[in-house]
Amino acid sequence: MQKYKYTAVNLKNQKIKGTFIAKDERDLAEQLAKQSLFLTSASVYSGNTPSAFFTLGTGKVTIPELTTFCRQFAIMLSTNIPLLECIDILKNQSFSGYFKKILDVIYDDVKSGIVLSEALEKHAKVFPDFFRSMVYVGEMSGRLDMVFNALADYYEKDMSQRQKLRSALSYPMMLFFMMIAIVILMLAVIIPTFKGALADLDVPIEGITKVVYDISDFLIMWWRVIVIVVILVGVLIFLFLQTEKGKYTLDVLAVKIPLFKMIQVNSLTARFARAFALLLNSGMDLTDAMDSVAVVLTNRYMKQHFITAADYVRHGMSLTNAFESIGIFPSMLTKMITIGERTNSLSDVLTRSCSYFDAQLEASFNSFSSKIQPIMMVIMGLVVGTMFIAVYSPMLSIMSTL
Repeated sequence: MQKYKYTAVNLKNQKIKGTFIAKDERDLAEQLAKQSLFLTSASVYSGNTPSAFFTLGTGKVTIPELTTFCRQFAIMLSTNIPLLECIDILKNQSFSGYFKKILDVIYDDVKSGIVLSEALEKHAKVFPDFFRSMVYVGEMSGRLDMVFNALADYYEKDMSQRQKLRSALSYPMMLFFMMIAIVILMLAVIIPTFKGALADLDVPIEGITKVVYDISDFLIMWWRVIVIVVILVGVLIFLFLQTEKGKYTLDVLAVKIPLFKMIQVNSLTARFARAFALLLNSGMDLTDAMDSVAVVLTNRYMKQHFITAADYVRHGMSLTNAFESIGIFPSMLTKMITIGERTNSLSDVLTRSCSYFDAQLEASFNSFSSKIQPIMMVIMGLVVGTMFIAVYSPMLSIMSTL
C-alpha cells in the first residue's frame, strides 16, 4: 500500500485534490470512482519537505512569516475553527511560494490523521526546534491557541531586538568602511600626487612622511598581490567560520570582548527568560523545558554551559545553584529564579521579569552606540590626521626655509 497525492474531478467537473492510500494507481482510481470522483493525475506522496530551489526560497521560513502564521492560527483556533480548516485557510494566504508548499504538505499530513506536531517534525530544517516543541506542548495541554498566540508575541519581540542590534551596528560599520576608503584614496592618489610635485624640490623626506610614502609605494607596486592576499585571507576566515570550531570561537569572542559582551549576554538572557517562561506556562516539566529552551541560546559557548546546568538540574541540583555554577547569565536572572523557586511561581516570576531584561537589552544597545561611535571617530581622526601630517609636513618644511 502506498500513499498517493491525486487530482480528480467530480460530477460537476470541479477539480478536487487530496491524498489517498491505495495499492497502485488503478486501485486509487477505483476507490475514487466509488466516491464519484474521476482520477486525472496521481503521484506517490512522500510528505517530505519540498525543494526551495523552484520557488526561489531559502529553505527557511522567515521570522515575519512565522509571526503572521502564528497570529492568524491563534485567532482562528480561538474562534473554534477546526484545525484542518485553519491550515487550509492559511495555505491560501499571502505567504511566500515556498511556505505555501510547506503548508500544502502539512495540510495533507494532518488530513490523513497525523497530528500537527508530527507533521511539523518532518520539516525540522524549516521550522525552529523551539517552535516545534511549543506546538507539541500546546497539543498535549489542549491550549494550542494560547501557545500560538504566545509564539507570535515571542517572535515579534525577537524580531524587534534583531532590528535594534542591526541598527546599533550599522553606523560603526559605515564609519569603519569609510575610514578604509579614505586611507586607500590618500595612499593611492593624493600622496603620490604630492610626492611627484615635491620630487624636484630639495626637501628632506623623513620621519612619518617617509613611512607613509613607503607604504604608498608598496601599495601601488603590489596592489594586485595585496588584493589577492586579502581575498584569500577573507575566504579562509569565511571557511573557518563555517566549521563548528570557527563558530564556537566567534561565539566565545562575542561574550569576551567587553563592548559586544553586554549586547550578547543581555540579548540571550531576554530571549531565554521569555522562552523559558513560555514553556513553563504551557505546562512543560522543568527538565524538559530546559532541554527545549536550549535552542534559543544561539551562542554556542553559552549554550554549552547551559546544557551543563540542565544536566545538574536533572541530577537533583536546584536551578539557582546550577545557574550560579555556570555563571553565564546576569546575577539578576539568578536572583529572580531564586525567588521563583522559593515561592513555587517560577513561570510567573520569569514572565514578569521579561520587561526588565528587555530594558537591560535596550540600555545595552544605547551604551554600545554611545561608546563605539566616539571610539570609531577617534580612530578615524588619528588615521586621517596622520595621513594629512605626512602630506603637509614637507610643505611646512619648505615654508620654514623661505
